[in-house]
Amino acid sequence: MAAKYVFVTGGVASSLGKGIIASSLAKLLQARGYRVTNQKLDPYINIDPGTLNPYEHGECYVTNDGAETDLDLGHYERFTNIPTSQANNITTGRIYQNVIDKERRGDYLGKTVQIIPHITDEIKRSIKLLGADDKYDVVITEIGGTVGDIESLPFIEAVRQLRWEKGERSVLIHLTLVPYLAAAGELKTKPTQHSVKSLLENGVQPDIIVLRTEHNLNNTIRRKVALFCNVDPEAVIQSLDVDTIYKVPMNMRDEKLDEIVLNQLGLPLNHEPDLESWERFLYKLKNYNRKITVALVGKYVELHDAYKSIVESFIHAGAVNDCKVEIKWIHSATLTNDNVVGTLKDVDGILVAPGFGQRGIEGKLLAIEYARMANVPFLGICLGMQMAVIEFARNVLRLEGADSVEMAPRTKYPVIDLMESQKDVVNKGGTMRLGAYKCELKEGSRAYEAYGTKEIEERHRHRYEFNSQYRKQFEDAGMLTTGVNPETGLTEIIEIPSHKWFVGTQFHPEYKSTVTNPHPLFVAFVKACLS
Repeated sequence: MAAKYVFVTGGVASSLGKGIIASSLAKLLQARGYRVTNQKLDPYINIDPGTLNPYEHGECYVTNDGAETDLDLGHYERFTNIPTSQANNITTGRIYQNVIDKERRGDYLGKTVQIIPHITDEIKRSIKLLGADDKYDVVITEIGGTVGDIESLPFIEAVRQLRWEKGERSVLIHLTLVPYLAAAGELKTKPTQHSVKSLLENGVQPDIIVLRTEHNLNNTIRRKVALFCNVDPEAVIQSLDVDTIYKVPMNMRDEKLDEIVLNQLGLPLNHEPDLESWERFLYKLKNYNRKITVALVGKYVELHDAYKSIVESFIHAGAVNDCKVEIKWIHSATLTNDNVVGTLKDVDGILVAPGFGQRGIEGKLLAIEYARMANVPFLGICLGMQMAVIEFARNVLRLEGADSVEMAPRTKYPVIDLMESQKDVVNKGGTMRLGAYKCELKEGSRAYEAYGTKEIEERHRHRYEFNSQYRKQFEDAGMLTTGVNPETGLTEIIEIPSHKWFVGTQFHPEYKSTVTNPHPLFVAFVKACLS
């Protein structure tokens, strides 16, 4: 069967949750037995978010094949438990780059290259790529940005053309906001009407309208939206604010979003969606036995989306351990010798987050020293692991001034060094060690206990590594390398066996944690915090 397509657009305001609606629909269709994948089209001109400041764009999510992508791909994976790839995230920058490369090769045979048809053809090619090999029954494509944005126009035009070509085999869902005016005591549909009008001006008619709202919508409001927006009243559904994104699939099931989509696509309903494991997870989220507090030490803590996958990993691991993990957000630049004990004395565990650059480094080192000396469970990720190595070098090995060549290029003790493969790299974008690599675990280690297997594969995003010339010196002093890349010998995991639970990983375990497969290291870390 040829893949059928669902498009998700947004209007009125950004950050309404298009990615969550798209993920929830994918979950529901998957629970009915369909093979589904999600795709994100981002209108910015960057090739990918790899060089974007987290304050600008939130977390940069990394796939198995090494694509640096939008954080919504993390939601797609967490909801469906299906790995994404480069084909699941396309930007305006990548579209234009592909078209320009083709023009330079002479692929257009001397024609004038234009937005229509060349850019829109490339967008359509990228959309259809996922449905080309009969691997999926339904491809759900989310269009980033808000309808009416200049940047989104080529994507909307490409969707118009595709819908014309696909006919009945496509559905468009438009997500908008219904604001509540407290002074008038009314919900207002006018913004939705204007948003749909903007879509219609571009030749695109929505089939389903999802209304994001703080209050229940009555039938009068739904009928009004249906009338003004040319949709069936049953296809106007509400998306109420919830206290966790994981309730949205259940709400969309109650609103019959999956049934409406399948009917419009001409696909059978098969059976009721099997959401037993999802409901069990939600029950555990609400009915927990204990609470723990974990300090998340990083330099972007003002924007929680910068650590989105870590936050979600704690939610998954907490449910497994029948506990609620509360995060104490600590900006690493605020930690000093005078306040570090007072700041961290009441936490049950400490996670030092990934990142780049000099800012906040000393605070991270202080947090790690506290965790090591106070025997508080510790997890360091990427830069967090590297900082654990530096802290140990300075305070245990007494290598004064030990550092990473990222922060101190002329350090006498480069315990963290630039990877050999990175030494001739000039361009910043897409050039780090990215994607999934194998790792062999040392039997008897904390990591081995957590995974329950000797061979694992995890995702990376880094340029620097533990300097293996110092490995014996570290191991003699009590910090062991317990995970190694079998091909390069790169240290992937460090541990202090004498400590209650002290683990650092060069890779990013948070990228692989999902609702149905919580990451074993996060599960083990939370368990250690509980003991």
